[in-house]
Amino acid sequence: MSKVGIDLGGTNIKAGIVNEENEIIAKGQKKTFAQRSAEEIMKDMEKLVEELLEEHHISKEQVEKVGIGCPGTIDSKTGTVIYSNNIVWENIELGAIMENSLQLPVKVYNDADCAALGETVAGAAKDCNNMILLTLGTGVGGGIILDGKVFDGYYAGGAELGHTTLIAGGEPCTCGRKGCLEAYASATAIIRIAKKKMEQEKESLLHEYNEIDGVAIFEAAKNNDRAANEAIDEYVMYLAEGIVNFVNIFRPEKVLLGGGISHAGDRLIQPVNEYVKKYCFGGNRTYIPEVMQMKLGNDAGIIGAANL
Repeated sequence: MSKVGIDLGGTNIKAGIVNEENEIIAKGQKKTFAQRSAEEIMKDMEKLVEELLEEHHISKEQVEKVGIGCPGTIDSKTGTVIYSNNIVWENIELGAIMENSLQLPVKVYNDADCAALGETVAGAAKDCNNMILLTLGTGVGGGIILDGKVFDGYYAGGAELGHTTLIAGGEPCTCGRKGCLEAYASATAIIRIAKKKMEQEKESLLHEYNEIDGVAIFEAAKNNDRAANEAIDEYVMYLAEGIVNFVNIFRPEKVLLGGGISHAGDRLIQPVNEYVKKYCFGGNRTYIPEVMQMKLGNDAGIIGAANL
């Protein structure tokens, strides 16, 4: 039997057919055009799944289930998108509507939760029963796997790791609070930090870039640029401090990092691991999980959704 995973994002709708070995045997995508109505977007999701099945000669009788990963606050018990700012949805019964249109069982979870599950069944945390995933993009997403299952709490909105407080009264966050981890560990945050550093360093290589982004910062750091390296060191401290908090609470087997910033490799991963080992409660007297980059990339959400 095959499974279908859908990764609904603000830019693209991605879908894949996943086999019993958790390999994607077919995938495709459509533009989301998030300003459209929910009905139009869901119709495109339905079309994408049916096109994939038809193209690869798979009948619906051969499909076990469909899983959907969606950004925002999701009531996974009912499949309802309570609120998503990425696609501007509120109280959309995504699961029920898609189940009716596809005539297949449908489950809906938060997209970061799906990515975490994907990495657990087929990626860098394969065979781990307890893991944490942080996605470091424009914001900071989080997914938690406990005892082999997605953790989302008693009701919708659990595992918003990016919106735990790192510094009370600190930098403004997109959620309306101040001092959230997202305000210090996102791609947006490292750019803000780097811009402050380069203002103090008039000779910084960062002044040569038309646009300051994560790639520019890590490239400048490779060329021994002081402002870039200081920005990365400060960013690492904030990110690692957040990870220490999560390790102290959950003590997972692994912590995975995803999103654009995670591609920085050893310049990011190595100092984060050093910090976590140094400051986790109990130190080397107890188990310290390794922090590493996620393996499946954009496929993690599809594979995870298919395994809900």
